[in-house]
Amino acid sequence: MNVLVTILIAIVTAALGAAGGYQYRKQASEKKIGRTEEYAKNLLEDAQRKADEKKKETILEAKEEVLRLKTELDRECRDRRAEVQRSERRVQQREETLDKKLDALEKREEAIVQKQADLHAQEEELAAGQQKQIAELERIAAMTQDEACQMLVSRIQKDAYHDAAAMVREIESRARDEAEKKARNIIALAIQKCASDHVAETTVSVINLPNDDMKGRIIGREGRNIRALETATGVDLIIDDTPEAVIVSAFDPVRREIARIAVERLIMDGRIHPARIEEMVEKARKEVDQQIREAGEQAVFETHQHGIHHELVKILGRLRYRTSYGQNVLKHAIEVSHLAGMMAAELGADVALAKRAGLLHDIGKGVDHEAEGTHVTLGAELARKYRESPDVIHAILAHHNDVEPQTIEAVLVQAADAISAARPGARRESLENYIKRLEKLEEIANSFPGVDKCFAIQSGREVRIMVKPEDITDEGTKVLAKEVAKRIEKEMEYPGQIRVNVIRETRSTEYAK
Repeated sequence: MNVLVTILIAIVTAALGAAGGYQYRKQASEKKIGRTEEYAKNLLEDAQRKADEKKKETILEAKEEVLRLKTELDRECRDRRAEVQRSERRVQQREETLDKKLDALEKREEAIVQKQADLHAQEEELAAGQQKQIAELERIAAMTQDEACQMLVSRIQKDAYHDAAAMVREIESRARDEAEKKARNIIALAIQKCASDHVAETTVSVINLPNDDMKGRIIGREGRNIRALETATGVDLIIDDTPEAVIVSAFDPVRREIARIAVERLIMDGRIHPARIEEMVEKARKEVDQQIREAGEQAVFETHQHGIHHELVKILGRLRYRTSYGQNVLKHAIEVSHLAGMMAAELGADVALAKRAGLLHDIGKGVDHEAEGTHVTLGAELARKYRESPDVIHAILAHHNDVEPQTIEAVLVQAADAISAARPGARRESLENYIKRLEKLEEIANSFPGVDKCFAIQSGREVRIMVKPEDITDEGTKVLAKEVAKRIEKEMEYPGQIRVNVIRETRSTEYAK
């Protein structure tokens, strides 16, 4: 019974506790809900207030933007109206200007029409007056107008014939001047195109020896070796105090070359006695003959003149060992061939004929010591013997004016021969004198004070002097040129004339840094 009561009490107590807890939680929840609702209400009111403020700000900004756009539009409209007004004023001004010009043109046209009418009237008056004058002149002159015209034409024809004759003389004179100028240009062009080397030949050859003891071996016992050499070669061997050298002297360059080769071979061989000397001389002679043949073939090949008879080629090769005033005749012949061909090409003549005649023009010098006659006649006979063309033979005969030249190629060979021989340094007389004259010219010019540089040019026919501008004035250059010319006339001998050019140049130089 007590237990049941206790349980009931416990159950009732638990039920009461649960009811109290529920009531408490309900009250707490109601309070929390109330606070939440109040907070939400506050948030809503705050949001509503901010939204109203934002709305007011947006409306205000929109109004300001509308006002700004309206202001810009009004300004743009004003600008455009102003531009339109300016355009209208310009158009109006142009229209006024055009109206004025049109009025002026109309007035000018009226004036021109009036002038034309006046001119027409004047022409009619002049025509009538002219007819009256013609009639009066015919009455006074007692001839008609046609007769007067015929007389005037006759007089004009006579004057025209006289003027034409004077013009013909002037044209002929001008043609001669132009021909001379053209000839000089052609010769200068040919000289510039053909640049040949020139070495003045001598009548001696020097053979170097390995030592001075070799001189005794060349002389031999009682001079038998040197006598055998001189007898076999026809030269003079000069053995003097010159250290380690023997001089071979002979006027004939072929014999001199044979002797030189033979002596050099004997020195290399070491066996020097009369029998060996004769053997070496014979070998050297064959070698020189071969060199002569090759030299002739090379000359023919160089000038492109194929078809020349082989005997003429051999004689042409002998010119390698011939000299004319120290100038090698074979080189001279080749150069004349080139020069004549170049000038013929400029003039439209036969180039092949000019080159062939130029190559063979001195062929007689290859045999002139073996036969009688000048090298001109001998060369013509050789060319005729080996069936060269009559034009080539004529050019050979005419190149020293032995006969009057009849073809342009013969004249060109004459000119080319003179050009080749006249080159500075081509011949022995020119070689030393030419160099000495140039040195003397420069020495005279450099001896004057104020001269900076000096050059002898134009083959010694001009002296170009550069002076120091700080030492010599412009007027002083004239005085210097005259003094140099006087001293050259006093101290030098020369053909023709020498031009003295004095150049004064002032230069200013600065550097941009």
